[in-house]
Amino acid sequence: MENKEKNTQMFMYLAGSFEMSAMMAMGKLKNPMTDKTERDLIQAQFSIDILDMLKAKTAGNLSEYESKFLDNLLGQLKLNYIDEMKKDSEKPKDKPETESDKPADDNGVENKEDTK
Repeated sequence: MENKEKNTQMFMYLAGSFEMSAMMAMGKLKNPMTDKTERDLIQAQFSIDILDMLKAKTAGNLSEYESKFLDNLLGQLKLNYIDEMKKDSEKPKDKPETESDKPADDNGVENKEDTK
């Protein structure tokens, strides 16, 4: 494999790693280590910021293909991040508790009020 091709593949792998990290942190993908979907928007923003820095530091040194790949990747991540931020801001603060919001007891069974 030619060195230029190898560098392109490694660049795309690096960018893809931060993309997956951001998507997991936004709760869009399951964490393969924990097998859980978790949200940490601060971590997601950090991964996006690293990709923005990578774009700035490599400006003028990427092929057209690499540059478009990074631009598209960042665009999609930022749109997903904005979508996740909107979800947080749309949650009502003083929403009445529903059956699905009630905590489960120690056996994992939802606590329901007696409606007799």
